[in-house]
Parts: sequence; C-alpha cells; structure tokens
Amino acid sequence: MNTNNKNSTPNTTVTRDVRSLDVATENVYESIVVISKRANQISATIKEELNNKLQEFASSNDNLEEVFENREQIEISKYYERMPKPTLLSTQEFLEDKIYHRTVTEE
Repeated sequence: MNTNNKNSTPNTTVTRDVRSLDVATENVYESIVVISKRANQISATIKEELNNKLQEFASSNDNLEEVFENREQIEISKYYERMPKPTLLSTQEFLEDKIYHRTVTEE
C-alpha cells in the first residue's frame, strides 16, 4: 500500500448518502461488509508499516532510565496520526470502484 497517494481521501468524517453505497453490490449491508474488510486490511498494513519504522529505534537494552523521547519517532507517529483513517480510505476506494469483491453463490 502506498501511503503517499491518499490526497483525494478526506481526513475527517464525511456525511454520505447511504443509497450510493449499494450501487456496486445492490445491498447496503454487503457494501458495508466489503468496506469493513478492506478497512481491516488497510489497518493491518499501516500498523505493520509503522511498527517496521519504529523498530529501527528499538534498543536492545531498554530500561526506565534509558527510555527517552526520540524526535524522529515522534514525527513518524504524528504523520501516521494525521493520515486518513482506514475506514475513510476503504470507503473512498469502494466508491471509486477500486476494491475487487465477489459474492459466493451456493448451487
């Protein structure tokens, strides 16, 4: 996932017309399931990315006396806090038809 290409996604909550969510699936509840599953994927990716970046700052001999605030760590954390939330990203992707989803049918 490229975290630099999120300019079209708002950082705040957006009021949406619920009827626009069921266009792709013909069922608003199914659409919400698709959006939530994608949000979980995005969240896991972002969390892994953040943990990898913060791992660079991990010390092998951490104790209370040696723990200090690292300016770079703080900047990285602030960057991730300012990013749009995974639900907003997944909703935007869904509305732009960028999420592949399929319905399993029983025969």
